[in-house]
Amino acid sequence: MQYRTLGRTGVQVSSLALGAMNFGTAGGATQDDATAIVDAALEGGVNLIDTADMYSDGESEEMVGKAIAGRRDDIILATKAGMPMGEERNHAGSSRRWLVTELDNSLRRLGVDHVDLFQIHRWDPNTSDEETLSALTDLQRAGKVRYFGSSTFPAYRIVQAEWTARENHLSRYVTEQPSYSILQRGIETHVLPVTEQYGLGVLAWSPLASGWLSGAIRAGREITTRRSAFLPGRFDLSVPANRVRLDAVEQLAKIADEAGLTMIQLALGFVTAHPAVTSALIGPRTLDHLHTQLAASDTVLSADVLDAIDAVVAPGTDLAADEKIDTPPALLDPSLRRR
Repeated sequence: MQYRTLGRTGVQVSSLALGAMNFGTAGGATQDDATAIVDAALEGGVNLIDTADMYSDGESEEMVGKAIAGRRDDIILATKAGMPMGEERNHAGSSRRWLVTELDNSLRRLGVDHVDLFQIHRWDPNTSDEETLSALTDLQRAGKVRYFGSSTFPAYRIVQAEWTARENHLSRYVTEQPSYSILQRGIETHVLPVTEQYGLGVLAWSPLASGWLSGAIRAGREITTRRSAFLPGRFDLSVPANRVRLDAVEQLAKIADEAGLTMIQLALGFVTAHPAVTSALIGPRTLDHLHTQLAASDTVLSADVLDAIDAVVAPGTDLAADEKIDTPPALLDPSLRRR
């Protein structure tokens, strides 16, 4: 396992981090599964575990808490808040009212008195940066969080938050958690240059592109991944963008074969090769999934392999641009771009 410094914090984290989105009913992993996965991940050198309040409506945090009991100090523990938790309109977002309340809920579910990294799950256009950063700074000073970060923020929002923190003498975000893979490289255009400029650590989620780069999806095979069952549109080969992705996967599989690598090693090695990326978040549902992903922990891609990848998917290109989650609201809601 490789280790990198998490932004400007001085904290050393593993280049592969364990994401717990599949723990609980949403992903199907039971408590026994989760504990076994955490055990094996730690044994394999992983020292950062990332979860969120909304994963299986809090069940993931509860499972993580039970799995790490008795060894809290050996783990960099991260969680997130901001996505809706139930139907009540104020049980979401990044207001002081909600963040203070929901962090306490997360600490209770995790069974700890603090988290190392508390992340805003999505940018909240209804709440000012000053409101959010002021609340996070107070939670940090109270000892409930060591650091805080953002997740899936557009580049201009990262810059705005940095400016707001400096202008108001507040603590700054120290990490950004964006989606990044060979098939979704858009963040190379704006987000990664900004995180490098401001010294933010980057925890990349979906490095296997929702399973497209797992090796299980190939031409002529029926697509039967768990993700395809509840997001069928992302794998429907009648959709032109998905046919483009499948063509890219076939070319990438050839590159992997010629380099003596699995598709997973190629995909994770690509993400962790970028100098702006601190860790790639893997989200195994089973021990077998974990072991195949941990096999990429020391993968270093040669310049020739990286050049070959660039020839298949050009730098800064998203092969499924409509799946991006950091799109400015005005591009999605016509009322926001018309007087």
